Amino acid sequence: MNWDEIKGNWKTVTGQARSKWGKLTDDDLQQIDGKREELAGRLQKHYGHTKEEVEKHIDAFLKTL
Repeated sequence: MNWDEIKGNWKTVTGQARSKWGKLTDDDLQQIDGKREELAGRLQKHYGHTKEEVEKHIDAFLKTL
């Protein structure tokens, strides 16, 4: 699945994102609204990872969908 598909199906993907990243709140998921950069920023904020680490995690997440 590519990011355009995720953006279009964000409401269905949020459950899987919440399972993967439990620190994301409902408000975070609503604010992300399918935007990859927003997701990366929120993950950095909650988990303290570097941008490169976050991008790897997001890419791995995409492969599971």
